[in-house]
Amino acid sequence: MNAHILTGGEVTTGRRKPSDLVAEYEMKVASVPAALAEFNAARDAVKMAATVGGEWGHRTLDTGRLDERDMVASLLGSAWRHCYRLYALENFASAADKKRIEQMFAAPPPFTVENIREHFGAYIKDPWGSILRGLAEQFADLDPAFKSHEKMKIGVKGLPKRVILHGFNGYSSCYGMERTRDIVNALAAYQGKPLLTWPELALLEKNGDALNAGGTFPSPFNGRHDDKTIDVIGRGVWLKRFKNGRGHLFFGPEALRDVNRALAEFYGEVLPDAAEERPATPRASTAVAKDLQYYPTPATVVERVLGDLYVKPGDRVLEPSCGCGRFMDALRARGARALGIEVDPGRAAQCRARGHSVLTANFLETEPTGDFDHVVMNPPFYGRHYAKHVEHALRFLKPGGWLTAILPATARYDHGLLEGRWDDLPVGSFSESGTNINTTVLTIWRGRE
Repeated sequence: MNAHILTGGEVTTGRRKPSDLVAEYEMKVASVPAALAEFNAARDAVKMAATVGGEWGHRTLDTGRLDERDMVASLLGSAWRHCYRLYALENFASAADKKRIEQMFAAPPPFTVENIREHFGAYIKDPWGSILRGLAEQFADLDPAFKSHEKMKIGVKGLPKRVILHGFNGYSSCYGMERTRDIVNALAAYQGKPLLTWPELALLEKNGDALNAGGTFPSPFNGRHDDKTIDVIGRGVWLKRFKNGRGHLFFGPEALRDVNRALAEFYGEVLPDAAEERPATPRASTAVAKDLQYYPTPATVVERVLGDLYVKPGDRVLEPSCGCGRFMDALRARGARALGIEVDPGRAAQCRARGHSVLTANFLETEPTGDFDHVVMNPPFYGRHYAKHVEHALRFLKPGGWLTAILPATARYDHGLLEGRWDDLPVGSFSESGTNINTTVLTIWRGRE
């Protein structure tokens, strides 16, 4: 993998900077008319070479044709794909990111330094973080234990030694095998091993034990290629397929240990929201929030949560522990009347400066009113303290009101303290706020009395 550094605000490799790539691209775009003129002149010369005295021989000579638009489009696609390979993004972009990148290649944006930073900058600046996130994206949907930052702590016993996959039935098992490939590649990127090749994947489809210890195996292509055998790297995983279309992917001790370590590093520790709850020596999460007690809700999460919530103009909405008021901003834009409660005077003042109504108080010490249409909240992630906030918030709703709470995934999969409708958020939804733990959205309806 290339070594990447930041110099003067620009990402570089040992080879070329993004600005160098853009400069070459712009130079070649500018030279397209001259290259076309040379091509057309050569084409005319070829046709003249097949005539005597310029007389047409009544034979069509196909010398091909090019136009400027096609050449410029080819240059644009080439520039983006070269950038992708130059920075070795295949080695640490997640499977989902690779699909998004391929979709971007179908209609690429202008090739500028700014766009390179927007589309590729996160991978180039933090390749290790991208590897960890890619592994978390693959494993979080395989088993609830892999979602839990508590169960993924180093030393926790009873981790899943296998996962159940679907899509192995019928004449085609492409979906199941592609999912298997993505899982193995996410682990390989963490381990520093080469990504799975197509011959290895084809071999695994025929021999589920091939990737366990590795070795030399007969080629899976039945003599259609020159190579009669292929060398396989041991990856500590094996696959058992069943007639019902399911496959069980097993992890050996070393592979499972690496999954555990990677997820523990990615999730990190959740910091408490109150001084009395802080452990004596807290361990920082992968990316620590500047305020150790505060994980503000990212704008993308606000939009997703409110997109599933029917809020009418004029509805009264409470946001406990409102922080800097991101939910209240969006609620006001929808015509709702929002009230925030915030214990931190500075953050409460920020909200008031933007025209919001905010009570400065500890939410758990406020008196329930029972007159709100909705409660939207992002209570503390630490431990099980969130349950007290949710239970107290329910008492602020009028009959028929709705509560929506963003909670750590442990609330759904480990603790069992609350009931309602659950909807998991994507991996890393709160990364920009300083924590990588998985999160989920709980919706509770307060029945009419």
